[in-house]
Amino acid sequence: MKKVSKIIICILLIAVVATALACSTGEKTAGVGIDWAQLAGILSTTIAFTVPFMLIALGGMFSERSGVINLALEGIAIVGGLVGAITLERLFGSAAVFGAWAAKMPELAMIISLLLSGAAGSLFALLLGFAAIHLKADQTIGGTALNLLAVPVATLIIWAITAGASGSNFSYKSTPWRIISLERMGITTNSEVVRKLMQGFFITTPLAILILIIATVVLYKTRFGLRIRACGEHPHAADSVGINVYKMRYAGVLISGFLAGMGGFAYTQPQGATFANFGGIGFLALGIMIFGNWKPISIAGAAFLFALCRVVANSTNQIPFLAGLFKGANASEYLYRMLPFIITMLVLVIASRKSRAPKAEGIPYDKSTR
Repeated sequence: MKKVSKIIICILLIAVVATALACSTGEKTAGVGIDWAQLAGILSTTIAFTVPFMLIALGGMFSERSGVINLALEGIAIVGGLVGAITLERLFGSAAVFGAWAAKMPELAMIISLLLSGAAGSLFALLLGFAAIHLKADQTIGGTALNLLAVPVATLIIWAITAGASGSNFSYKSTPWRIISLERMGITTNSEVVRKLMQGFFITTPLAILILIIATVVLYKTRFGLRIRACGEHPHAADSVGINVYKMRYAGVLISGFLAGMGGFAYTQPQGATFANFGGIGFLALGIMIFGNWKPISIAGAAFLFALCRVVANSTNQIPFLAGLFKGANASEYLYRMLPFIITMLVLVIASRKSRAPKAEGIPYDKSTR
């Protein structure tokens, strides 16, 4: 029943978008016609935003599956995104240290930036791991503290690099392989629909698909995944058969930080190669994780749904039906920007009754209580 309800929600939302587009292009034909190029553009942007949502939510999944609640996803994404942006700027930007090398292999420079953003995320997440696992501190307070710490740290670093010229934003020079264009793949087409569909096909997209497959296999088909899940469900039982619960939980937190850090850098891609306000992406990812019931494939579907809400909310000017819906209201665009967060609350209300979190998440493990 739960799967059916999710499918119905997705179908209804997509139907609303298609209907709005149909209404906006009705004058082009004798009947009602759909602007397929515009629809392809919205779908392309949706996929581009699905990638960071999915990566950050998958990171939260690994941490909570091991038994540690990771509310610091927002802060980890900010730190990882900034480190990735700075790395790419230094490798490929106007002041590049390795400019000639990066110009010859821009795709490698992009992958290095992704890996370093993940490494930075893991190091930042290690603070949460140390507090939650070693010190047995309250995991909710620890995650909140890291979120509060990340913003001023990122702002301070940006100010130090730019001498305060760009405020809290940081733009980097995008590499030719930031977007996998038709020209780079040697494909020529006159189809506007195909061109619109490929305009948001970033290099992070195939990598995210690969990570989704790996995460699914690791979680359900490997001994490591079984141990991670055991530590999140019954840590004392896991310890009784020789599994080091502390080590597994640290592993879950480090993987969480790595994926969330990469997700933070991936989030800067559809924003025009700019590190700017993340606007609560970490908290949206938590909602995606819960709606996805801590399962990789379900999380991917939920990420697409939330990304579609965000894109529609930011594309109201391109959809006259939505633009005219609150025509008389002041600052009506802000009403639509609330849409992803409203959907988050509604989804959590619907899904929370049947969602099943790991039994031991948020509970510090203590051997002496066995």
